[in-house]
Amino acid sequence: MLRTLSIHDFVIVDAIELELGSGFTVFTGETGAGKSILIDALALALGGRGDASVVREGAAKADISAEFSLSPDSQAWLQTNEFDADEGSVLLRRVIDNAGRSKAYINGVAATATQLRDLGELLVDIHGQHAHQSLLKADAQRALLDSQAGLADDAKAVAAAFRAWRTLARQREEFEADAKKVLLERERLEWQVAELEKLAVKPGEWADISNEHSRLSHAASLIEGAQEALSAISETDEHPILKQLSAINGRINKLVDVDDGLKPVLEALEPAQIQLQEAVYALNDYLSRVELDPDRLRTVEERMEAIHSTARKYHVDPDDLPKELETLSAQLQQLADASDLDAMRAQEDKLKKEYLALAQKLSKARAAAADRLGSAVTEAMQDLSMSGGRFAVGLNACEPAAYGLEQVEFLVAGHAGSVPRPLAKVASGGELARIALAISVITSSATSTPTLIFDEVDTGIGGGVAEVVGRLLKRLGGEHQVLCVTHLPQVASQGNQHFQVRKATGTNGKTVSRIEPLDAKARIEEVARMLGGIEITATTRKHARELLAS
Repeated sequence: MLRTLSIHDFVIVDAIELELGSGFTVFTGETGAGKSILIDALALALGGRGDASVVREGAAKADISAEFSLSPDSQAWLQTNEFDADEGSVLLRRVIDNAGRSKAYINGVAATATQLRDLGELLVDIHGQHAHQSLLKADAQRALLDSQAGLADDAKAVAAAFRAWRTLARQREEFEADAKKVLLERERLEWQVAELEKLAVKPGEWADISNEHSRLSHAASLIEGAQEALSAISETDEHPILKQLSAINGRINKLVDVDDGLKPVLEALEPAQIQLQEAVYALNDYLSRVELDPDRLRTVEERMEAIHSTARKYHVDPDDLPKELETLSAQLQQLADASDLDAMRAQEDKLKKEYLALAQKLSKARAAAADRLGSAVTEAMQDLSMSGGRFAVGLNACEPAAYGLEQVEFLVAGHAGSVPRPLAKVASGGELARIALAISVITSSATSTPTLIFDEVDTGIGGGVAEVVGRLLKRLGGEHQVLCVTHLPQVASQGNQHFQVRKATGTNGKTVSRIEPLDAKARIEEVARMLGGIEITATTRKHARELLAS
């Protein structure tokens, strides 16, 4: 559950620190005081979108932190994603500066907004004040049914199977429509692959043959230069360097006995003599291996020309010819596979059967879930001033699609004896709001998400229905942590914890939002305000005490 929420310099909030408990918590206040800003701030900490506009005017950055108790699902997510999960809680933090740059942290470690969002979905479920509007959309109805029944993964599998089937079907259709073009392309690839296979360039061959060509083409000058060097160093020359150095070494060696100050000179000359001798050995070895070979040079030049001209033809570097052969061979294989119409049709049929099997399984599960959801919402409607009304989930068969074999449609009958009709065509604004709230409460009861937030979802509801709504939310608070932004005193009076949000004037004279927990006396005043408006009378206070007592 959400333990603490810290908000700094967000919209009209300068600084708010909240400690929250379990059960049903309500937030109330006058319109525009900033009640929903709290939810917006929390949504930002949970990975929601944000920009520079959320930073309070005159501030450098908005900073929101939310600490949650760990649930088994969230703890597993932290371990899988290599975040610390040993303290029994998790701290999510989001910072957005006045230039729109965003930073995210999980337990003090830098994270991405996507990671915040993925983890946040395991911690909090937010029902917005416009949730009832989305219920009019077919996609939202289907997603809600699948989510309520735990069929989201099954629906994803059906969508993936549909895409695989239809992708192959399109490929087969394109091939049938343009078989001549495919055949010409296949012949071109076959000719190119055959040419490259005949040339048979090996990886690294171009570098090796280039080095060999350089050596062969300069063999005469290499032999001449090596012989000159050997003559100058060894004893074959009139005054060989090695002989001179040996004589100098002998001379200095004798002089060291007279003055050991020459010893460093001797120590430098002796290694030089040894290294020159090593050079003589190396030159002799080199000359024994280097020879003039015009036939081999001609062969190498012909090979280089063949490789170079082929590379130029294919617009690649000579080194890349082996890779080009692999690429063209793969394309040819794909085309050969695609050109086999019988094989394509067999594979297409297989993928279609796999899709239908998954889709039919999903249809069966949806049918069972539709009955359960219809009965549960119908039961809830009886307490929400829709006595005799009925809610049903229609599953209308359709052509195979990514979402399955049926369209999901929410149906409602507002009165006993009437036939359920599409929600968008029958329900009034108030009825729609009540049905949406009933669905939200019912679906939330089945969720494993520990914290549920309802942001003014009771809009359009009043009177005795509002009291029923309050009891529903309080009952839900026995299973989850429930946070509710409300304008209804009947709902606010049911809260286990009550916060008031109000506008105030900050130190700089600008309007800011303040929030404070209410004790028993303050709750009476706040509920009375909600009942009676600006002027609070003894009657409204009495009514407020009665609501709270009930």
